[in-house]
Amino acid sequence: MAFGRGAKMDGRRPSSPSSSLCTTTTVVVFVALCLVGAWMMTSSTVFPLEVSSSNKKSEPLDASSNKKPEVRDQRAAVDFGATEESPSGNAGGSSAKFEDTDNNDNVPDESHNNRDAPEEEKFTEDTMEKPVERTEEKEAPKEKDEVKDSFDDANGKSEVKNSKEGGETGRSGDEEGKDNETTTENDVDQFNGEKKEDQEGKSGDDAMQDATEQPQIEEKVEESGEKEQAAKANEVFPDAAQSELLKESNTENGSFSTQAAESKKEKEAQASSKSSGDGITYSWKLCNSSAVTDYIPCLDNEKAIKKLHSTKHYEHRERHCPDEPPTCLVPLPEGYKRPIEWPKSRDKVWYSNVPHTKLAEYKGHQNWVKVSGDHLLFPGGGTQFKNGALHYIDTIQQALPDIAWGKRSRVILDVGCGVASFGGYMFDRDVLTMSFAPKDEHEAQVQFALERGIPAISAVMGTKRLPYPSRVFDVIHCARCRVPWHIEGGKLLLELNRLLRPGGYFVWSATPVYQKLPEDVEIWNAMSSLTKSMCWKMVKKTKDTLNQVGMAIYQKPMDNNCYEKRSEDSPPLCKETDDADASWNITLQACIHKLPVGPSVRGSKWPEFWPQRLEKTPFWIDGSHVGVYGKPANEDFEADYAHWKRVVSKSYVNGMGIDWSKVRNVMDMRAVYGGFAAALRGQRQVWVMNIVPIDSPDTLPIIYERGLFGMYHDWCESFSTYPRTYDLLHADHLFSKLKKRCKLLGVFAEVDRILRPEGKLIVRDSAETIIELEGMAKSLHWEVTMTYAKGNEGLLCVQKTMWRPKEIEASM
Repeated sequence: MAFGRGAKMDGRRPSSPSSSLCTTTTVVVFVALCLVGAWMMTSSTVFPLEVSSSNKKSEPLDASSNKKPEVRDQRAAVDFGATEESPSGNAGGSSAKFEDTDNNDNVPDESHNNRDAPEEEKFTEDTMEKPVERTEEKEAPKEKDEVKDSFDDANGKSEVKNSKEGGETGRSGDEEGKDNETTTENDVDQFNGEKKEDQEGKSGDDAMQDATEQPQIEEKVEESGEKEQAAKANEVFPDAAQSELLKESNTENGSFSTQAAESKKEKEAQASSKSSGDGITYSWKLCNSSAVTDYIPCLDNEKAIKKLHSTKHYEHRERHCPDEPPTCLVPLPEGYKRPIEWPKSRDKVWYSNVPHTKLAEYKGHQNWVKVSGDHLLFPGGGTQFKNGALHYIDTIQQALPDIAWGKRSRVILDVGCGVASFGGYMFDRDVLTMSFAPKDEHEAQVQFALERGIPAISAVMGTKRLPYPSRVFDVIHCARCRVPWHIEGGKLLLELNRLLRPGGYFVWSATPVYQKLPEDVEIWNAMSSLTKSMCWKMVKKTKDTLNQVGMAIYQKPMDNNCYEKRSEDSPPLCKETDDADASWNITLQACIHKLPVGPSVRGSKWPEFWPQRLEKTPFWIDGSHVGVYGKPANEDFEADYAHWKRVVSKSYVNGMGIDWSKVRNVMDMRAVYGGFAAALRGQRQVWVMNIVPIDSPDTLPIIYERGLFGMYHDWCESFSTYPRTYDLLHADHLFSKLKKRCKLLGVFAEVDRILRPEGKLIVRDSAETIIELEGMAKSLHWEVTMTYAKGNEGLLCVQKTMWRPKEIEASM
């Protein structure tokens, strides 16, 4: 290079020594500058960016190179989403708030040379550290920085095409395009991070690129899943976390779409019926019900209740849902305020939020609840523990150390919970309590519990099974609950036997245990006979001298030996055809379900102690069964957990704008393995009600096995809770599935009913469904805090406001 430069200078024919000296000096300086420039170029770039100056179409990186495009410096003005010819260029217009924040300082700005190219020259370490973000940023629609709730159909097709080509090679862009309308991103971003980067982001144009155009860029420097996992751990998450949110949404939807129930015909029908939620007008009215602000549609159906032939089994407290889900809105109590935050809420709540005083009048002397100015106070007592719930809880463990609160015993059921002080103080022992009581037996007791931030539902032990699977509760507790366990063949106690885990305990703290009144003695004798015939062993009977109450503790057997040795078949064993896990609208039977047989069957042994059981794959989940997402069940479970840990830690906790100090009651409306709830543990002081819809795979036993809790529900009906009881609702690909069975307007009205004002709803679903739900939310005057889509996948986060309509619906 120096020789060439010198020859050029010699052509000027200097005529004097001084000129020669100047010339020599100039040559030396010029050569030095050249060397410095060459050094700088080689230190800042690895691959030359080969772009045809005559072609304005972007030259995307080959997906096999695992390169992550640099969003920050992409200032191309071309709308890449306008044509299918260059779908890979959509990253060019990514909004600033989606920017990646690392490794941007030394990237040269080449937008003046190649305005359309989304790929910038990268450091070598970029390739090693950031493979997983490439697809997200590359495919983010340009329109997002201008209209955040718009969705590009061309881009959507491109996304589908990308996922197809990521998993298959040798197919042309035209061949891929044939599948775009009916195929979702099945192979994008597998839960355990094992999918290679070249299977995530390759577009139709990538497949048609001449392999010789970018030979250097095609050199791959990473292939292993381990390196991709390390790269994910090192990500600096973009502001507002949109990229990660979208990525995980694609993962979830891609896996679910492989289920056989979702046929090609159904997808085509859905695609052809797309409509904008903003184009629909909704007319909302207040509900016209005698329950007014406490309206629960399936429990306050006066028309159905009046038609009942009998109420002796508490049929009037069971669910009787309207034929059509109501689409009205429940009014707010006068003077409603944001609930007091946990843990202060355990001791007091705003009276205006739950303006009921009957319970204070009935039970005030027993320390249930007291009225004090603007507050309702909860001293932590109850009928059986006037001196405090914690003392009572510790008395149980002192009587039976093997119960081991927070270790062996993690998930318990509290029958007839009152205001749920027992469950509220069980949190101090790291125990999760599912509390339930009938609506209105003691005015608003369950509503008090939920306002305090304690888990509870409105339910009754009447004629039907409770909505839980069999053999899932470690302990069942009943403190002076007025349940006639011994009548009608012990039908109600046998329902508890169905729910109790083999080897689990039933703690019965009631007057028949320690009082000698004739009625109490009669009940005690009947219970003793019944429990013996059920093969329950009374392991402890004791009396608390401070509270002057007694308790009897029974243990359920671990095997069927006792059942086979009984002299009388009473209560009888249930038929082999009786599925103990079936519990949605199933009539109670007075029979005993046999226990599981075999070392690999659920219930044959106790789960891992808490908290190890949260992350431990249940021993009865193995590779011989196929999981919900199509992997072997054990891998499915582990991948689901890893997926939600990433989403929660990187997105929900830090990137959604949620003030988690104001969140206590959370519901996962479609929980699958409970990964979302498991990931939240340790992040915030919340509890999560995990709902497994009745038309989804029955994974609820797995949720209980890992030390979490939940219940079955049909979202085409109302949930058995009071209005305004949850701070945050989370729905992952739920609404698009419900559209096949019921109208979303009724479902969204139910969401509004159970969500507290200023509470948040997070939805991950198809872009079509997101648009529809966003329109409903806006019609309710909710604040849209985030909406985002990539291809056929979207995410929505909205916040409920205090708005209520003025008009009341006509009486029914």
